[in-house]
This record gives sequence, structure tokens and C-alpha cells, in this order.
Amino acid sequence: MKSLALLPLCGLIVLAPLVAHAASPHHCLVGAYRMADGSSLDLAPSRGDTLRWTRFSGETGRLTPQADGSWRGSIGWTDRPAAATLSAADCETGEITFGGLQGRRLAFDITETSFDAGGVKLAGRLVLPKGAGRVPIVVIVQGSEADAAREVVGMQRSFPAEGIGAFVYDKRGTGDSGGAYTQDMALLADDAVMAMKEARRLAGDRAGRVGYQGGSQGGWVVPLAANRAPVDFAIVSFGLTVSMLEQDRQAVLSDMRQNGHSAQDTEKALALDSAGQRVLESRGKDGYEAFDALRREYRSEPWFKDVRGNLLHLVLPLDKQQIDEGMATKYNFAVSFRYDPMPTLRTSTTPQLWVLAADDVVAPSAGSAADIRALMAEGKPYALAVYPRTGHGMVQFELGPDGKRVSIRLPEGYFPMMRDFIRDGRIATRYGDASVAPFPGTK
Repeated sequence: MKSLALLPLCGLIVLAPLVAHAASPHHCLVGAYRMADGSSLDLAPSRGDTLRWTRFSGETGRLTPQADGSWRGSIGWTDRPAAATLSAADCETGEITFGGLQGRRLAFDITETSFDAGGVKLAGRLVLPKGAGRVPIVVIVQGSEADAAREVVGMQRSFPAEGIGAFVYDKRGTGDSGGAYTQDMALLADDAVMAMKEARRLAGDRAGRVGYQGGSQGGWVVPLAANRAPVDFAIVSFGLTVSMLEQDRQAVLSDMRQNGHSAQDTEKALALDSAGQRVLESRGKDGYEAFDALRREYRSEPWFKDVRGNLLHLVLPLDKQQIDEGMATKYNFAVSFRYDPMPTLRTSTTPQLWVLAADDVVAPSAGSAADIRALMAEGKPYALAVYPRTGHGMVQFELGPDGKRVSIRLPEGYFPMMRDFIRDGRIATRYGDASVAPFPGTK
């Protein structure tokens, strides 16, 4: 069942750079640090015993411990050596030296909690900057990954380092939360509302503006949650204004276009995709014969090897027995294949910031960007930023000599833009090389 291993991520797939893994002996270094030049640096758990460093500017890389106690740093998700790396670290004192600058781990007011969401207990954490004053609070809504958010989400530290409270929670069926994993958007939106209410309760008098940030599949959940209970803002990162099925269709179109295939071959690929969607949506109960007939007919054609889509690739290599076994066991969870976000977006009165990746092949963004611009023209309090040379996960890339993408960093201005919007609902007109279309009231 290897080909179905990605099924929990169907919908919007979160890339590996955003996912942390098993605990390592270096987890005592995980935290946000204030550097001598006033900037902040986050050290997060990563694969194996490595750490991931991320500046608020978007620069990021991997840190690999060496036998002599030193660290080897790399740039982005490459093996290129980083000029700035961790040269000294003391878990007890919370002091580090990174890129020649000294830094000290920041202390936050942290409250662990468990709250009820429709009869299921969810594990959450509120992280506030030290002090007694009011601060804005962002509730972070995960994408489709099944990792424990309280372990892997670095924004629970990077926002408090900027004077913003953050509430993070393990989705149902993940981490220390109860219930079963799901991709039922309505249910996930209800959970997000309960998380927001718990964040307000715990923060008490310290709660200022409160709202959501959601990436990938969280981009479907956040606007829905914002319509169910009032909040001050909503941020969608690399999300979509279309359904999962339409996302898959757009991804197939992107596959065919990027590989230079004809309009006639594209129609064949779309027919195959529609047949595959029917199999997935019916959980293997309907449409397999028609899908298999098309697959056998097209398998020898040159374009076939280039078609992946976002859902199609999950069933493309499988026979009927493999599909049935996978759907009936490990991957037996609800999926909102046909959830259409546009009715929610048309009726919303919550100010929203949409940050999209121009070259996203997992969730092609051109159509969603056009939808948001149209809603803005109708008077919706939405703002839009689109980053070039950026893919899913807001990962900025270069093209290598072989033409393949090399992931090097997060875009300049991405974190500051979200920070500004969380603070007062306004953004500037320039954040790195993003194309920014703010609504009235910009700075």
C-alpha cells in the first residue's frame, strides 16, 4: 500500500520542510532566541537529530550535529553550506552563538490546556509574550498533515517573539488530542472555533485582537471558522478558493502545461483524472472499471508519465484490491472532496489576508488569486499577496542545472506581513518581491 501512504495528505499536501520528526537529544535547544542585533531566530526540531534554524526574515536551513560537538549548517532544504551556523549552544543558560552573534532564548508565558470540541478532548497550548499588557493572539490552524502541531509548528514561538500571542493545538486524531483524524472541513472548522474560544478564555484580560492563521488545507478551514464565530482577522497561506476535486483538476492542467503537451492530450488527461476522482470519492465502490479502461488505453502514450495531479496519483498505480484495502483500513476517514469555499468567502465580513505562491504545483494559485481580486472589487475586506518563484509551503526556490527546483528559503517579508496584519489589520505595500494588493486602510 505504499502508493496510498500520502492519502492522509490528500487535499493540500504539506511539504516535508514543514514537518518535524521524532525527538532528539538536541530538543533542549528548541526555542526562539533574541540575537545581539535585535533580530529573532527560531530553532525547531527536524529530521532525526537535526534542527532547523529560521530567521524572521525567512532565511532557513538545517543544523546537523558533528562528533566534535560543533554543528554543520546548510541553506534551505539543500546541502549547500551556510555561512551563518550554530557555533556554540548551552541548554542550561539558554545562550547560543549563531553566525557570530550571541543570542539568548526568550522566555514566554506558556499555558498547556485540554479543551472540549464536540465531545472530543483536544490538546492545546497558549504562548504569550512575557508581561501583563494586552496582545493580539493568532490561533494557528494546521494543514492536512497528521503531525502533532504543538511539536512541529514554529510560529508558536516566532510570533510571540514579535509581541504576538499564539495558540496552537493538536488536531483531532493527532498528537495528544482525542478523536479520529479527519478531513471533514465543517468538523475541523468547529474545532477551530473551540480553539479560538479557549485561547480567549486562557488569555483573559491580555487578549487583544484575536483571529486565525491557516496554511494549505487550513486555508479551507479558517474562513469557515471565521464565519461561525466572530474574530478580528483571518490569514490564509497557500490555500485555495476551489474544492479538492477542482484543485486536482487544476494540478493535472498544470502537469500537462509544464510538460508541453497538446490540448488533445490534455483532454485525455482530464478524462482520466475525472475517472480517478470518481473512484476516490466513492472510496473504491464505483467507477473502477471505467478508470482502469482509460488507464490501460493511455498508459503507452508519451504524456501519461507526466500526469500526477494532487489526488489522481494516489490511485493511478493501484489495482482494485489495493484500493479497497487501503480505503477500508488505515485511510478510512471523512474527506470533504466537494467543499466549495466561495459561498463562505462571499458572505464573510472578517478582514482576510491571502498569501499565495505563484508557482504552486500542489495547489495552483492563479484561479484563487483571481477569485480574491474579484471579491476585493466587490468590496470585501480582503488583501492579497502573491510571491513569485515560490511553491507550496511558501518555499522559495531556484532552478538547478537540471531544471529542477531547489528549495532555498521562505520569502522575504512573509512573516513580517502576517505580523503586521495580526497587529492592526493593515499591511504595507511592499514585502520582499511579493505582488501586494491591500484593501483600503493600508500603511
